[in-house]
Amino acid sequence: QVQLVESGGGLVQPGGSLRLSCAASGSIFRIYVTGWYRQAPGKKREFVAQVTKSGSTSYADSVKSRFTISGDGAKNTVYLQMNSLKPEDSAVYYCNGKDAISGGNYWGQGTQVTVSS
Repeated sequence: QVQLVESGGGLVQPGGSLRLSCAASGSIFRIYVTGWYRQAPGKKREFVAQVTKSGSTSYADSVKSRFTISGDGAKNTVYLQMNSLKPEDSAVYYCNGKDAISGGNYWGQGTQVTVSS
């Protein structure tokens, strides 16, 4: 099993920045892709960004050039640096890990990001 714990959410003004962290523990060797998803009230959960074990990254079009995903292998932590935040970025952000052996997904508990003046 894998446990994912997010942190770093909060309230920020439009144009501001936040950095989210996702700390992994347990059988982390099973994870081959770690990513971030978000869900706003009344909307479906949507993909934000992901990074593979080899370091390849991909982003949703809505966050490209504003968000950066990165990983620290020594700390078993993945980060999401969010710049130039907009009100429409407000959502609960979830960390996701994809299991290379079972094909399943692991999810964190989520962290709230609110962009408002």
